[in-house]
Amino acid sequence: MKLALPINGDRISPVLDVARHFVVVDFQGNSKTSYRELVIESTAPSTKVKRIAALGVNVLICGAISRPLESMFISAGVRIIPNTCGAVEEVITAFLAGQLTERDFLMPGCQGHRRRRRQGQRWGRKQ
Repeated sequence: MKLALPINGDRISPVLDVARHFVVVDFQGNSKTSYRELVIESTAPSTKVKRIAALGVNVLICGAISRPLESMFISAGVRIIPNTCGAVEEVITAFLAGQLTERDFLMPGCQGHRRRRRQGQRWGRKQ
């Protein structure tokens, strides 16, 4: 499995859409086989998606993400775990342990849940 996380210093970047620095981690089971930092100079959404997807990333853990960018990643076959905050190493450890859903890793204001899908709805109203 290959995991990507946008970073700001040693923490998850709060907004994926403007993030340029990433950590990409390869795993064999629960063991890291490689860990590298990646800089994507362009903030163009399509460039970001192409670079991350071309690396074979399966999962991207991030903070806030716009719906259009999230859709682009999903279309490229990358699973998104949004609304995540915290120190990179702690987030990776929690993800591997299946504990990323703990409140400690939710961005402030997320009220204890990850983004919900609004199929057939817009702003809470049926279309």
